[in-house]
Amino acid sequence: MEKIYSEEKNLCRLAKARPETIRFLLDYSRSLKILAYQGFKFEANIN
Repeated sequence: MEKIYSEEKNLCRLAKARPETIRFLLDYSRSLKILAYQGFKFEANIN
C-alpha cells in the first residue's frame, strides 16, 4: 500500500474556461433560488 500512495503522480491538469462560460455559471447561480417547505425542496430559476 505504501508504494501505491507514495509515488507522486502529475495526472491532474487544470481546466481552462472561457470568460463566457464563467459568466454564464455565475449568472445562473445568482438566479437559482431553492425553497424548502414541509420537507420538499423547490428550485426556481428567476430571470
